[in-house]
Amino acid sequence: MSRWEGKSKGSSAGYRIFVLLIKTTGLKGAYLLLRFVSLYYLFFSPSTSRHILSFYRNIFNFSRTKAWAGLYKNYFNLGQTLIDKVAIMSGVRTSFSFDFEGEEHLRSMIGGKKGGLLLSGHLGNWEAAGHLLQRLNTRIHIVMFDGEDAQIKEFLESVTGPKNFNVILVKNDLSHIYQINDALSKNEVVCMHADRFLPGNKTLTAEFFCKPARFPEGPFILALKLKAPVVFVYAFKEGATHYHLYSTPIMQFDSRKGDTLQGILNAYAGSMESMTRRYPYQWFNYYNFWEA
Repeated sequence: MSRWEGKSKGSSAGYRIFVLLIKTTGLKGAYLLLRFVSLYYLFFSPSTSRHILSFYRNIFNFSRTKAWAGLYKNYFNLGQTLIDKVAIMSGVRTSFSFDFEGEEHLRSMIGGKKGGLLLSGHLGNWEAAGHLLQRLNTRIHIVMFDGEDAQIKEFLESVTGPKNFNVILVKNDLSHIYQINDALSKNEVVCMHADRFLPGNKTLTAEFFCKPARFPEGPFILALKLKAPVVFVYAFKEGATHYHLYSTPIMQFDSRKGDTLQGILNAYAGSMESMTRRYPYQWFNYYNFWEA
């Protein structure tokens, strides 16, 4: 595909198999099957593979062999994030460990009694790590598109039980804006990705890896208009059972002080580029990110 279509891949049968393995053999059994599944996608998913291969070849200047090896590692990492998410959310006993770099910024944000807007992207495993934000002792809201297959969604909810965070669905009537504003007024945290948009959405353009790329306008309008504290956050897998979480220092944007949408976007794009360079195999945008 040449653009993001708001849908995730996978089938309910595939999820059921992996959940069964997680519960009976633990993460090792699920990871073992994942190696074969990753090989399948490597050779039989050309529409997504070509974009990641292009990413490694043209952005990172990898050799052909290294790019193909990187593609396999990318698929395997994506599968691990999905498996880890289910394991963490369903309460399966695991030996995950975490480092949280910049946690003091989030605690300072909560202490300011103004809530906060956490911007991230489709790299790493933010959804699973989002459960760790409960240690901040405030309500967590995650803004997302409802792009999951209905059968998959129903099955995962039966496995993981009630979420310990609130989901705010993006809707055409813009009701999600009021929910976000209400959450911030209650000193609560709102998390959202700021790197994808659906056809027809308004966009902004910024340099990303020295090439112009489009980003959704909405998250940056919220950051500027709501005047809430803003941080960029990420969570990456380091090793089989270890995650590293990052938070930037608090930023406060105000148009009266000269802040602009483009300036906020440039800061976000620069931060995301820096993290992608550190973790190139955990970049999970399977379409032409730089398409005009």
